[in-house]
Parts: sequence; C-alpha cells; structure tokens
Amino acid sequence: MTATAVKLEKSQAEKALSAQAALLNEVTKRLAQKNSDNGKVSVSKMDKTQHVFYQLAWMTAQQRVAENFIVYAWDASKGTGEMEQKMALTFVAETVSNIRSELAARPAEYELTYQELFSKLFSDEINVYVEAASKMENYEAIVDKIVDLGHFGAYGLSEDHENFRGIFKDFAENVVVPHAEHVHRHDDLIPQEIINGLKDMGCFGLCIPEQFGGIQPDDRPDNISMLVVTEELSRGSLGAAGSLITRPEIMSKALLKGGTEEQKNKWLPLLASGEKFAGIMVTEPNYGSDVAGVSVTAKEVDGGFVINGVKTWCTFAGYANLLLILCRTESDPSLKHRGLSILLAEKPSFDGHEFSYKQEGGGTIQGKAIGTIGYRGMHSYEVSFEDYFVPKENLLGGDAGRGKGFYFQMEGFAGGRIQTAARANGVMQAALEAALRYSQERKVFAKPIYDYTLTKFKIAKMAMIVQATRQYTNYVATLLDEHKGQMEATLVKLYASKIAEWVTREAMQIHGGMGYAEEYPVSRYFVDARVFSIFEGAEEVMALRVVAKDLLDQALAS
Repeated sequence: MTATAVKLEKSQAEKALSAQAALLNEVTKRLAQKNSDNGKVSVSKMDKTQHVFYQLAWMTAQQRVAENFIVYAWDASKGTGEMEQKMALTFVAETVSNIRSELAARPAEYELTYQELFSKLFSDEINVYVEAASKMENYEAIVDKIVDLGHFGAYGLSEDHENFRGIFKDFAENVVVPHAEHVHRHDDLIPQEIINGLKDMGCFGLCIPEQFGGIQPDDRPDNISMLVVTEELSRGSLGAAGSLITRPEIMSKALLKGGTEEQKNKWLPLLASGEKFAGIMVTEPNYGSDVAGVSVTAKEVDGGFVINGVKTWCTFAGYANLLLILCRTESDPSLKHRGLSILLAEKPSFDGHEFSYKQEGGGTIQGKAIGTIGYRGMHSYEVSFEDYFVPKENLLGGDAGRGKGFYFQMEGFAGGRIQTAARANGVMQAALEAALRYSQERKVFAKPIYDYTLTKFKIAKMAMIVQATRQYTNYVATLLDEHKGQMEATLVKLYASKIAEWVTREAMQIHGGMGYAEEYPVSRYFVDARVFSIFEGAEEVMALRVVAKDLLDQALAS
C-alpha cells in the first residue's frame, strides 16, 4: 500500500506511538542498567554521556505530548472535531520522525542495534503512516480549516474554566496589551492599573484555599484555573502580567506544604488579597539549580536569625514586601541540601531599578535590577543581605521545618514549572495569532504570503505545537491536583520552553524585516520566549537531573 492510498486513522497513530513507547522503555531500561551501581542510578556515570540523557528526556517529552494529543483529539467532551484529529495525526507523525531519526543517528549509544531499531520503528506499516500523515496537503487542510473556523482548536475546558478564560482574555486585551509595548521598550515597571485589576479579580489567591482567603476550593486543588489565567495574561504580556501570579503561587504552595497553622493563617490571606507581594530568593551568583551549594547563611541569634550573603535573579524583588529566602541554617557542610531552611522576610515595597533598606537594628538589604533582553516589567534583581534580621516565628514550619527548606521549595517549584509551561503557551499563542494575521495582510509577488505553501506549513505546524503543548500542560495539572506528577511538571516545562523558541522564531520570520523591528510585538514574543528554558530550572538541569534520572529510577524499580 502506498502513502497516497492511505486513509489516516487513529489506530495507525496509536500503533506507531505504542511501538515507539516500547522501544523508548527498552532503551531506558538498558541505560539504567549500564548507569547504575548497587541497584541505584549513578549520576557520575550519567554525566559521562550527558547528550544521551538530555535526548532521552527530550524524546520522552515529545512522546508523552503526542500520546496525550491523540487522547484529547478523540475526546468528545473536549469539543474536538475533524481539525483537531488531523492535527493530532500529523503531529504524531512528526514526533515519530523526530525520535527515530535521533535513535538512528547513534543507536549504539542508546544500547540499540540497527536491526532492532529498523524492525520496530521502520516497519512498512509505520513508514506508510508517517509518509501519508506528513504530506503537505494535511498541513494546508489544517491551516485552511483554522481560517474557516476562526480559531486554532478547542481548548477542551469545562464551562466554568472557559468562562474564567474569557474573563482574563478580556482583561489581557483591554488592560494589559495597551501597556505591553511601553513596558518592554522602556524597561518600565508594571503599571499599577494591571496590579490593582488583578487584585480586584482575586488573581493572587488562585492557589490559596478559600479558608485562607483565596479562591481555590478547600476540598481540592485547582491547577487548571491557575494555568488558564497564566496563559491569557502571558498572551497579553509575559513581563507585564503573565508572571505576576508565579511568585505568590510558589510561596503559597511552600506555605501549604510546610507552614505551621499560625503561619498559614497569617500569611496566606495577605498573599491572597495582594496586600503582601511575594519575592522568591533561591538562586545565588555561584549556585543556580544546584541548590545543595547554597551559601547564603541564616545564623540563629536571640529572637530569630540574621541573614548574610547574596541572592540573584530575584524577580520582582523591589516591589515585593514578603520574601521567601532559602538559607543555610546548619553550619555542617556535609548536610548539603538537608542544611537548608526557608525564612520569610519582610521589607518595604520599592519602585525603580534599585532599592536599599536599613532595619532599626542595623541590618540591611540592597538590590539592583539586572538588565535583560526581554521579560521586562518584572525586573530581576541581585540582592545582598548584611545581618538582616528575621524573627524566629518566620522560620517556615517552625523548629520542625528546620533543614527542610529544600523540600518545601520543591513543592512550590513544581507549580512554578507547570506555570512556566502555561506562560510559554500564552506567548506562543500570541505569536501564532500575529503570524496568521500578518500573513494574510502582507503581499509578496502580488499575493498574500498566506497563500504560499511554506507559510501554510509553518502556521499549521505552529498551531499543532501550541495545541499539543497546551493539552499536555492541562493533563499534568490534573496529576498535580491528585498530588502526583512532579516529574511530569518538569517534563512539560522542558518541552514547552524549548519549543516556544521555535514557534516565536517562525512567527518572527513570517513577519520578515518587520519581525526584527520593535514596531510589531512579535519581536517581544521572541526575546521573551528565550527566558523559559533558563528560569524556573535551566533546561539542561531539568533534563538531566530531574527527568532522565527519574526515568532511570523508575526503570530500575520496575
């Protein structure tokens, strides 16, 4: 049977994905056996072939996004139809092509033989499916259907969440977008109009239960609401709105995980109302994702602790008046991450790119914003502490929380990572919309560039990526709601962050010379997207130390 004679079916995609999943699982098992000592994964062995484990994480991310896309496309409750199904079938074919190309390039490094690889992933059935699903006519049909329908695919949300999305979509378009370019070009502060508007809408209490003044149900988490809001605000502007709820979300989850009842009752209502704005201080000049090396100290004194040292990349630290600080409270260096605790420190709120504050007892905190190519409005600071006093009651978890700061922080960062995926989805969506709009307006050689097949191919591929990433992000949110999915939150952060660069790059390219000009916001989308693979955990660390290691741990345990 030739590719031209094939009628694409869901079963073909499922068979190809199943064969690929089986082979990836086998690769993971073999790599786990090779890179273990006494039944435990050896990071030092993994580090000898980091590129293999980086690619294992990346391939696994692609695989799981594709698997979920197929499920979504045929779920009648999501409001999907023929367009979403065609998108999924084509996306799966691309995924299979990508993964088997990587494995074929270096099979021995993945503990495979060419015979195994070709017999399992290059069968006639899979080859015919991939060729048929990858035909240009499918991409053209997808993008033409997008134009006919006036949307890029069903969001698949409940009625309540869809209404929620509509409210924040309107806010982003009417309040955020008018300020977005000014904030970006002038590296200005987030306008008070945006902050006050989100306060009034209860936005800062999205991840805080109702009993503490938030809007999350007391009986269950609701990560979908947080993702919906984050995506729409990021579609308006990443720096001026999309990241505003990230820091209170991280702090709230750390409090809910490890805080005493007194701490929860004191701080959560203040965060929910926006009376307290959160700043998160984990990274240091010499230590980023390697938090075990944190050197900022918190020495116990009468009535509390004094903090000394320097933190960096502290986003919104100037305006924030409540800081979550990961400190070394235990002097024994052998304790590594078990010697870390979290302190909640208060300070006044400051405007501008620099601030300095001296306590009555003489302790000081100073900060200066770091210039960045994008992600402007939030401002990320380098902050120094000198004998900065924090009362003992602000030790997260009290005496029982001492030495557990790393674990409390990780609870917050899991939410921060999935929220980063939502931020990437919002920026990608904005870029996709801009690319389609410009392609229909701009004429080259006497016809709109939309009419050229290469443009249609790009827009269709962008639309597939955005929809597939969004749906997997939402799926991972349901896992987090069930107190699962920590690794998957990192997985989708890894995928969305990396793929957002391609989507925004192609949107910029479709704009041609005007894409490089600040006259069009697509240049902002491109530089904003670049930060996703760096903050909330660098791409390489997430791939190697979290995703790949977890996959190998699971393989050894099975």
